[in-house]
Amino acid sequence: MSIAPDTKDWTWVLDRECPECGFEASAVPLERVGGLLLENSAKWHSLLRSPGDHAARPRPEKWSPLEYAAHVRDCCRIYLYRLRLMLEQDDPLFPNWDQDATALEERYDEQDPSDVADELLAFAQELAAEFAHVEGGQWLRTGRRSDGASFTVETFARYFLHDPLHHWWDVQVELSEDARADGDPAQS
Repeated sequence: MSIAPDTKDWTWVLDRECPECGFEASAVPLERVGGLLLENSAKWHSLLRSPGDHAARPRPEKWSPLEYAAHVRDCCRIYLYRLRLMLEQDDPLFPNWDQDATALEERYDEQDPSDVADELLAFAQELAAEFAHVEGGQWLRTGRRSDGASFTVETFARYFLHDPLHHWWDVQVELSEDARADGDPAQS
């Protein structure tokens, strides 16, 4: 079974806490965006560099840890490009990115976990460094997605951060459910 495309408009996370992962965008100090991204990317790196079948899906309709990590890597790459556009151009329109098509075309499920781990970490470090250099009025610069959603660098940073943190939460939920199903009393 393939994964159903994600058609939700996730921009609502800028206005309220995510009921699943608990992320609250407005509570994130802008100077912490890069650090939180680096903490998250280190977790992904550690997971994918540890022994295990990271390509195994917990359920046919849920991504594997490897697929989530490849998506997070590509989010870091795409958002690095978009952030640079926002800082260099006035109100750029971002080229469309179909994340579901990318997952299929790039065969996320067949990628090498070590390569994904290293690439995710490298893009996250580069994006975190770029966010660390944003200052003053740059936080108010704007950019737009092809679906009409408009962001300032400030809202863009907070909106982006939800993605890797939420997907880490997705993987942790699945891992804890697997442990409970295997009879691990520590997970009950």
